[in-house]
Amino acid sequence: MVTRPFRGRRSRQAIYDQLAEGVEELRTRFGGLPSPVEAEDIWGDIWHQEAHNSTAIEGNTLVLREVELLLSEGRAVGNKQLAEYLEVRGYADAAQWVYKHGLEPGEWTTGELITMTELRYVHRLAIAKVWEVAPHSDATEQEGPGSFRRHGNKPFGAGMQPPVWTEVPALMNDWVKHACALPSADEPLPEAVAEMHAEFERIHPFLDGNGRVGRLVTNLLLIRLGYPPAIIRKGERARYLQNLRRADAGDSGPLGEFLARAVTDTLMRFIVPAVAGPARLVPLAALADHRLSVRALRTAAERGRLRAQRDERGRWRSSGLWVEEYRASRYRRRR
Repeated sequence: MVTRPFRGRRSRQAIYDQLAEGVEELRTRFGGLPSPVEAEDIWGDIWHQEAHNSTAIEGNTLVLREVELLLSEGRAVGNKQLAEYLEVRGYADAAQWVYKHGLEPGEWTTGELITMTELRYVHRLAIAKVWEVAPHSDATEQEGPGSFRRHGNKPFGAGMQPPVWTEVPALMNDWVKHACALPSADEPLPEAVAEMHAEFERIHPFLDGNGRVGRLVTNLLLIRLGYPPAIIRKGERARYLQNLRRADAGDSGPLGEFLARAVTDTLMRFIVPAVAGPARLVPLAALADHRLSVRALRTAAERGRLRAQRDERGRWRSSGLWVEEYRASRYRRRR
């Protein structure tokens, strides 16, 4: 007997399960994450969204269309400060490196999930361009892109004090060692990744760019674990920072759930619809958009207006072709 799925707010474990099942299906049905070379359009959309949102969280004012034109055509439109364009360009260069080397071996690949050399190189890529025109005002010659800070940091907004700079190299060696142990973590993977992200931000190893680089290296870890990158949207900045503070206080669950939702969104919004094609049955979340929400599709399926099938867990699946057929029937009814 097929039971109807529960409708209320999903539990954290249900969100983790949905992500794990989605990634497993991506691996078994579609061969895992497509390479950026083979699927340039998929990764291009992710690239624009990540570069825009991650830099906007730090105060960059370029809108998405300006980011798209900058990255796709090299056009700086919008009459913004030069540093803002260079900040986005640098972040985008680092994100491209993360996508490529997350999936394909590189010259620094050792078989580990991440190395210190890779971490510092991501920082260099992300920061070097904007550093040329707007270096940190307190930076010494030893604190440029790719180098750890040699200054103390002011306390964070919630009062937490980053460690003194002399402790940073040892702390980051420990961070890399713990990151490499993620595949054997006892807790749910989203929470283990959340702990690593929060710990990176607590250490604040660089003089500048820690938020951007923290999100980039988190995505490098995710991709090497077989998961899509997390796009943390600028509209969710307050909740993201609140969850980081809760992780600082020892509760990584909210940040883990937050990251799991972000990764699932990338999976269902960008990757599954593209790799599945228009005819394969996929979860409704992979077919929803701004015109038809998941709830609207589910209602249409339950009323028999959208061709769909329940899987062995009772969840609705449909195809791109069937959704387009349903859109056309809605249009005809309205005429």
